[in-house]
Amino acid sequence: MKNPALSAFPFSLVLGSASPRRQELLQQLGFDFQVLVRPIDEENLPAMPVNEVAEWLCRSKAQAFQDVLDADPKLLVLTADTVVWKDNTLFGKPADRQQAIGMLMALQGQTHQVSTAVCLGHKSGLQSFTDTAKVRVRSLNLSEIEYYVDAAQPFDKAGAYGIQEWFGMACIERIEGDFYTIMGLPTNKLYRALLEFNPAV
Repeated sequence: MKNPALSAFPFSLVLGSASPRRQELLQQLGFDFQVLVRPIDEENLPAMPVNEVAEWLCRSKAQAFQDVLDADPKLLVLTADTVVWKDNTLFGKPADRQQAIGMLMALQGQTHQVSTAVCLGHKSGLQSFTDTAKVRVRSLNLSEIEYYVDAAQPFDKAGAYGIQEWFGMACIERIEGDFYTIMGLPTNKLYRALLEFNPAV
């Protein structure tokens, strides 16, 4: 059944993300969209506070679509990025098993932040926002962490874990903020931003 609020949505929506979690969430919000990814260099970041990194990255991802945006005023490109951070240190996607284990050992027994930024790219320009949640991980032993890493292979996830997986169910004591921000899209804010998108702003 189609959400009547979306019947007048005037844009052709493109999701600039290969994340199956973001695709699932956007689909559950009820939007029709296509997936098109244009990779950018995410390794060589300019100096900036860690809480600004996600928004810088998602805006850079949207800028990669400028040629197709310029050609079609009905096109709206949605890009997003999620970063995990604690004490001004970023926890990115782990390169291998040992790095994933090391990240989770550093996060266990502590509270960290997860920031997801969203950018809406249009011919008229870019509009973006960031939402941040706090996550408390209970104290864990090495065998629990090794079990999760070996079972889930979380090498495509910032911070080496997925909130929707066993780790989130069994190891997260408390969250402050939007669960879906931690999962990869701040769905409440995004839904309203899409419906209220005004190219003139």
